[in-house]
Amino acid sequence: MKRILLIFLAVMLSVSASFAFVDSYVVSRDKLPQEAQDMLQEYFPKAKVCLIKIDRHLLKKTDYDVRLTNGTTIEFSNKGKWKSVDCGNRAVPEKLIPKKILNYVNKNYPDVKIVSIRKSGANHEIGLSDQIKLKFNALGQFKGVKMEDE
Repeated sequence: MKRILLIFLAVMLSVSASFAFVDSYVVSRDKLPQEAQDMLQEYFPKAKVCLIKIDRHLLKKTDYDVRLTNGTTIEFSNKGKWKSVDCGNRAVPEKLIPKKILNYVNKNYPDVKIVSIRKSGANHEIGLSDQIKLKFNALGQFKGVKMEDE
């Protein structure tokens, strides 16, 4: 009887622990950290939020995936710092792009627009409207074209 009770308690504990890390979905901006709310207000003031996915992880910190009604998706860290912005076919707001990177792209790829940007540590990956992805270091220096298998 004790063994059955212990097994039952262990199962219940593991089931309840697994629910603690289930992702949730909301629409309200006020569920985001203040820095994320400020970023949306500054760079996407007219766009409405259609979905916020709150990713809860067992070993990593929570992060936020935001989808705007215009199709833009933005990933935020647990503190509200943006990690990536994908505007689909539209241009990423220029104020989000470091000046050196923007100048490089405008000079070397004048007929395309930047449609996505991802920060990885201090480095940046830029997605262009012609499907090319460019890599830049922390100083905004071009480091190469990202291949599809990277």
